[in-house]
Amino acid sequence: MSQDSIVRMVNQIATFFATYPRPQAVEGTYDHIQKFWDPRMRKKLAEKVAAGGEGLSEIALEAARKFPSAKS
Repeated sequence: MSQDSIVRMVNQIATFFATYPRPQAVEGTYDHIQKFWDPRMRKKLAEKVAAGGEGLSEIALEAARKFPSAKS
């Protein structure tokens, strides 16, 4: 799976939760990724964050940074 696909998918999830208050939107996005994405997908997301997170929405980026492997 390409990084572009990862960015598109995480942004779609974040868009779904964007109508919630910010903390709930971030937590909802994080929770979805944690429950439904396989470790390889989360690794690609962490790599994207480590490279600066270009293309990620604010909610998606904040949620992705909650994963220990994506701290930057």
